[in-house]
This record gives sequence, structure tokens and C-alpha cells, in this order.
Amino acid sequence: MKRKAIIISIKGYSLTSKEKLLISKEKPWGIILFQRNIRSLNQIKKLIKNIKKFAKTNKFPILIDEEGHTVSRLKKIISHNFDANFFGDIYKIDKSISISLYKNYLKYLCNQLKNIGINFNTIPVLDILRKNTNKVIGRRSFSNNKDIVKKLGDITINECHKNKIVSVIKHIPGHGCSSTDSHLRLPKVDLNLKKLNNIDFYPFKSTSAKLAMTAHILYKQIDSKNVATFSKIIIKKIIRKKIGFKGILMSDDISMKALKYDLKTNAKYSLKAGCNLVLYCAGNIKDNFKLIKFAPYIDKFTAKKTSEIFKILR
Repeated sequence: MKRKAIIISIKGYSLTSKEKLLISKEKPWGIILFQRNIRSLNQIKKLIKNIKKFAKTNKFPILIDEEGHTVSRLKKIISHNFDANFFGDIYKIDKSISISLYKNYLKYLCNQLKNIGINFNTIPVLDILRKNTNKVIGRRSFSNNKDIVKKLGDITINECHKNKIVSVIKHIPGHGCSSTDSHLRLPKVDLNLKKLNNIDFYPFKSTSAKLAMTAHILYKQIDSKNVATFSKIIIKKIIRKKIGFKGILMSDDISMKALKYDLKTNAKYSLKAGCNLVLYCAGNIKDNFKLIKFAPYIDKFTAKKTSEIFKILR
């Protein structure tokens, strides 16, 4: 499977000639869509059909962040009146009602995505709310209770996969312990391994998820020098060994301000540390070409896991 180890993004409502060339000749692993790409139902369907045409496969990964009211790229098409936290709150009152409502909601959401042509949704958010959790997570999290986050997270993955949408868990190994927004600057967490393992890492363990997205966080007591996305220690000893994640690991957006280098260096350090894919969200065509020329083809592990993922989409 000849695909580059990068997920790119595009600038507007339709593909430019350079973006068509990028998709057909340079072969990114996938594309992530944003609000800037979505104007109407007909327009987004046409855009996705075009992307898949130039990628020469109907299974080409089309990703989106469609979490709910707080984070909704499809708000011009889908109306969300609630977030993950809504279901977490109901769960505390009545587990069975919460689970029933949530499963019905996920079925509806997956059907909407399939109708549009989207096949990957970057949910669930498995970050646990703490007293100091930055509002960038906020109601995107199910709960401050790790068992609720774990339970509803597992349901999200299973229901999405059952409904032929691939889920992406985030932000591994946990963003809820940070009081800083990683879009704006580097969050630094000074909690010890025991506390992190007992709370923040917990929802990510024993998961059936096929993909996970990293947290751009410096866990000072585990690796004082490297943000998790750049850290061999975090990726190999924590994400792969202690948490036991066996799927494809993708970086969060390498254009976020938590990462201090230029885009190529951010991509290089992410892949070197053990990320299987890098994610680029700004959509600049020159940077897309620079990054994709630099990016290696996916390795055998990622190719094998990608083939497993495509079976969900049958």
C-alpha cells in the first residue's frame, strides 16, 4: 500500500488544480476536513466525491472532528445541541438511559457522516475532567469520573465501527490534566507516573480503537525534554507498553503552537519518536507539498493496520 505517512488538509470548498495533483500523485494517507471546507450538503458531497476520485479509492480516509455542539465542523448541515458531557451527566443519574440515548445518537451521527461520504470521525475524547482542565477540553469530555469516560468511550468506538465509521481516540495519553490550551502554547504537567496512570491513562487502556491521536503535552516527570508527540519514552514505554495501544498512532496537528519547530522538523520528530502518521491541519498548499515530499511511505505495520481498518468500511 503506497501511501505517505501524512494526513493533509485543503483550503476551500473545492479542490484546486494543485490539490488534485497532490492527492493523485503524492498519495497522502488521508485528508481531514474543517468548517472552511463545508458550505452545504451538496457541496461537501461533491468535494468528497472528487477527493476519492483523485485518490482512486472509495475507501480513502476522509476525517473530521464531529464531536457535538462545542466542536462541530458540519454545523451548517448537522445540528448538535449537546456534547459528550451531556451523556456523562445523564450516566451519573441513570446508566441505562444514558447508554440507550447515546447509542441512538451515535447511530444518527454515523448515518449522517456516511451519507456525506465521511468515513473517519475523531471521537471519542477520552480526556478526564479535572478541577484545572483547560476549557479547550471542557464539555468535550464525558466526565470527571474515569469509569464513565472509559465506558462511554468504549461504546463510542464499538458503535462507530458497527456503523462503518472509524473512530480516533484522543488525546493519548491524556489532555485533561493540563490547564493550558496546546493550540496556543506548550502545556506542562508535573504529575507523577502513578497519578497519571491511575487516572488519565486509564480510559485509553484495553481499547478496540484502531487509531489514536497524541496529546501535545510535556509530562515533566516522565520526559522532561520532549513533548509527548516527540517523545520516544512516552510513545514506547507509556502509549505502547503501559497503556498497550496496538493501533495506528497519529500526531495531533503539527501546526499547533505547542510544537516549537518548523513544520518539517515537527513532522520529523513525530515520526522519529514513533508516530505512524503526522497530521497537518492548516491547509497551506506550499506546506502540504513540502511535507508530503519529505514524508516517508507508511511502514509495514501501518499498511497492515490500514488494511484492517478498511475492513470496518465494507
